[in-house]
Amino acid sequence: MFLLETERLTITEFTPDMAQAVHENSLDEDTCRFVPDEVFETVEDAAETIEFLMSQYGSSEGPLVYPVLLKNGTNIGYVQAVPLDDGKWEIGYHVAKQYTKHGYATEAVKEFLPVVMKAIDINKIEGVCVSENTASRKVMEKCGFALKYEGMGDYQGAQKEICRYLFELA
Repeated sequence: MFLLETERLTITEFTPDMAQAVHENSLDEDTCRFVPDEVFETVEDAAETIEFLMSQYGSSEGPLVYPVLLKNGTNIGYVQAVPLDDGKWEIGYHVAKQYTKHGYATEAVKEFLPVVMKAIDINKIEGVCVSENTASRKVMEKCGFALKYEGMGDYQGAQKEICRYLFELA
């Protein structure tokens, strides 16, 4: 069982009963704008995805996606490590709009990075976002990612202004 705890958060494995929260968290304006492929139109869509993500636990192939909960059990988002086609890995994270601006994403990513990187035996992980996603950029910068590229690039199947970051374990 995957379990990480910070002073304010718990990062754990998905369970089927989280589908409603995952569905609701995915509908906020930031998800729709920046990661539209992670919007779940129905609870059933969320449940189907959760079932798949649960099947990946114990694997080093990924994607490895874990819900982020407040200490009271409220599901506020997720952190993830996703394999890329070239053998590299990418970090991902989302905190639902009503829980942003409290440092939760930064706290979760800082706790998650060294643990997941050790689990999948890597010492570098990338982060990519559209350039205008200043919140995501700030999270990566606060977590020690270095900006490696800013310009046009493929993002979710379209050419957009993107930023590519890199995190390396010391």
